[in-house]
Amino acid sequence: MKTRHDVVYAFIDSQNLNLGLKKDIRNKSGKLIYKGWQLDYRRFRQYLTDKFRVAKAFIFIGYLKENRQLYRDLKTFGYELIYKPTTIDSLGKTKGNVDAELVLHSAAIEFTNYNKAVIVSGDGDFHCLHEYLEQRGKLFSIVIPNSKKESSLLRKFQSYKFYVEHQREKLQLNIKK
Repeated sequence: MKTRHDVVYAFIDSQNLNLGLKKDIRNKSGKLIYKGWQLDYRRFRQYLTDKFRVAKAFIFIGYLKENRQLYRDLKTFGYELIYKPTTIDSLGKTKGNVDAELVLHSAAIEFTNYNKAVIVSGDGDFHCLHEYLEQRGKLFSIVIPNSKKESSLLRKFQSYKFYVEHQREKLQLNIKK
């Protein structure tokens, strides 16, 4: 339970958030069951403040030189960026897995600076982090981008779950044409 005096930090897996909302999802027969959309990161930061009273929002993101403007924008919107060096896999795809950095910051580096944590990811790789924070009374919410792409490992955390997809009208980027 959160009190009005708690300091709340958000720890955001940028790749999981972005792809969890953006990608179309089809069922096994090919029928579209989810139409992807683009998140307005400025609105999302404000939403984290309004809904969860987030004081600091750390966004964990792979660093690419060509995305410098995006990084400047995110900082302007109020995010604190934690960069992960990227690599190129054998298929030529850029990789920047931020899981270890998110766990390190939330469970060690920033742990004494906040009372409650909001973890933004539907990834089951954070199951141990959720358990750790819950056991210490610090887990406030698990914000999952998309219910159709969440890990089954999150089942036991039902009372903490919140879905970004249900806030599409408030949080979708309005692209001017």
